Amino acid sequence: MFEYKIDEEISLKLVELKDAERVFKLTDRSRDYLREWLPWLDSTTSIEDTKGFIKSSLKSFAGNESLTTFILYKGEIVGTAGYNRIDWTNNIAYIGYWLGEDYQGNGIMTRVVKALTDYAFHDLGLQKVDIRAAVQNKKSRSIPERLGFVNEGCIRQAEWLYDHYVDHVVYGMLAKDWNNK
Repeated sequence: MFEYKIDEEISLKLVELKDAERVFKLTDRSRDYLREWLPWLDSTTSIEDTKGFIKSSLKSFAGNESLTTFILYKGEIVGTAGYNRIDWTNNIAYIGYWLGEDYQGNGIMTRVVKALTDYAFHDLGLQKVDIRAAVQNKKSRSIPERLGFVNEGCIRQAEWLYDHYVDHVVYGMLAKDWNNK
């Protein structure tokens, strides 16, 4: 099982079915908050839906296609983060993340994304990390900006969110630039 300690407060652990109820409750408590930027909230209406997500994530992990983790903050699951996709042909990891509403403002996600970026370059030997966020999602965009990722441009109508399209800003970090920081 994958576990990664970031600091005294935060660690990442591979998703597990035994955590489905806890994660569903976190999702449900933060539903309105998360729905603004995540397209899957309306189709996650039960613990069974969360179990399906976990099973799919574990299958992708076993196939070496992705890595989805639960974020532990002071021992409590507070969100998810990981590589939504790992492109081994081009050596690129695509980071995705969300955090429960009650845990915002503690620097959790910045530390998590920094650790995932370190892991991608130093442990997996990848050459690039990519993060995409809706243009208007200032909180999500602030994380790669804070970590020195380069704004590589905008993809128009990149994602359908319930009743409208949103454009995405693409942020990239190269291993050589990360290591020179």
